[in-house]
Amino acid sequence: MKFVKIFFLLSFTFVFVAGVYGQEKITLSSAITTALNQNTSVIKSTNSLETSVASLKNAYGSLLPTVNFSSGWNWQRTSSSGSTVLDFFGNPQTLGASETDSRSYSMSLGGSVTLFDGLANISTINQRKNDLQAAKYDLEKLRADVILQTVNLFISIINNEKILKFQTEDVKYNEDLLTKVKEMYDLRMKANVDLYSQEYQTSNSRLAYLQAKSNYEKSKITFLNYLSKDILKDYTFEMDSSYLPGSIKNIDNIDALIQTALDNRNDYQSSKLKLESSEYQLTIARGGLLPSLSGNYNFSTSATQPTDLFNRRVYSFGLSLSFPIFSRWSTELAMQTASVLNKNSNEDLNALERQIKSDLKNAVLDLQTAKLQLEATRAGLKSAKETWEIKRDSYTLGSATFIDQQQSYRDYIQATNNNIASESNYLYRQFGLLSALGLLKSE
Repeated sequence: MKFVKIFFLLSFTFVFVAGVYGQEKITLSSAITTALNQNTSVIKSTNSLETSVASLKNAYGSLLPTVNFSSGWNWQRTSSSGSTVLDFFGNPQTLGASETDSRSYSMSLGGSVTLFDGLANISTINQRKNDLQAAKYDLEKLRADVILQTVNLFISIINNEKILKFQTEDVKYNEDLLTKVKEMYDLRMKANVDLYSQEYQTSNSRLAYLQAKSNYEKSKITFLNYLSKDILKDYTFEMDSSYLPGSIKNIDNIDALIQTALDNRNDYQSSKLKLESSEYQLTIARGGLLPSLSGNYNFSTSATQPTDLFNRRVYSFGLSLSFPIFSRWSTELAMQTASVLNKNSNEDLNALERQIKSDLKNAVLDLQTAKLQLEATRAGLKSAKETWEIKRDSYTLGSATFIDQQQSYRDYIQATNNNIASESNYLYRQFGLLSALGLLKSE
C-alpha cells in the first residue's frame, strides 16, 4: 500500500513537471523577433530588395561597352542534271550533269558603347540608388508597423490574463461567501434575500469568469496565428522588462518632437528619396531633346576551311551621332509625365509631413491622457477596495446591509477592471508615441 502511494505521488509529480516545462514561454522581445522573421509582408519586401539591387547594377551597366560574339557555318550543294544555255555570242551550248558542294565558316566579335545620351545614364544610376534606399526605408517602416501590431496583440493577452486571474479570485470569493451566507441562513442569522442576492452575484461572477477565459483564449489564438505558431500547443506569456519603453524626454516640446520624427521616420525619408527620383526622371526625359553619340567596333573573319579562318581578318570601328528632330511628341509626353510625377511626389511629401505632425500630436495627447487615466484608476481602485473592506467588515458585524456590501464589491470589481485596462492602454500609448517618432526600431 505504501508503495502504491509513492508510485502515484511520483507519477503526479512527473506529470506536473512535464506540463510546466512542456510549455513554451513567449516574451515580448521573442514575439517581435518571431513576427519579423515570419511576417509574409516583411518576407516579400525583403525579397523585393533583390530586384532593386539588380536594377541598380543594370543602371551601372549602361556605362559599359557591350560585347557580342557570333559564329556560323554554312553548307550548300548545287545539283544539275544538264541543260542548254546561250554563250556570249548567243550560240546554244549544252552543259552536262554536275553537283557542287560548298562550305563556309565565319566568326565575329564586336559591340557598342554609349558615349553621350544627354546624361540619361547618369541620372538613371542616381535614380536607382534612391529607389534602392527608399525600398530599404519602406521595409524598415513595415517592420516598425509589425512591431507595433505585435505589441498591441501581446498587451491584449497580458490584459486579458490579468482580468482572468482576477475573475478566478472573484469566483472563489463569491463561492466562499455563498457558503458562508447559506450557513448563516440555515442558522436563521440572515434573511433569504441575502442568500438569493449572493446566489445571483455568484452566478454573475461565474459568467464573468467564463467570458474572461473566452477573451483570453481568443486573444491567444489571434496572437499565435499572427506569429504563425501552433495554436494547439501550450504557451506562457511574460512581459520582459528589457523591452519596455523608457520615458520620452521633452514630451511637452512639440517642435522638438516633430523634428525628431522628421529625422527618424522611415516613411518620410523614403518619400524624400522618391521626390528626388522623380527629379532624375525629369532629367532622363529631357535627354530626349539632346543629341546622342555612340561608338561601335567589330572584328570578323570567314573562310571555306576552318584552318583558314584567321587568314582573312576584317576590323571596323565607327561613331554614330544622332540628332532628334521629330519624335512624334514622344519626348514631350515623357517630359510631361515626369513633371506630373515630380509635382505629385512633392505633394505626397507635404501631405505626409502634415500627417506626421498630426499623428505625433495625437500620440502625445493619447499618452498624456492615458497617464492621467492610469493615475485616476489607481486612486479609484484604492478607494473602492478600502470602501469594500469597510462594508464587508460592517456587514459581518451587522452594521451594514448585504446590498451595501455587494454594491461596494461591484464597485471594487469595476475599479479593478478599469485599472487593468488603464495599465495596458498606457503601455500601448508609450509604444505608439515611439512609433510616431520613428524610434520603434527592429534592431
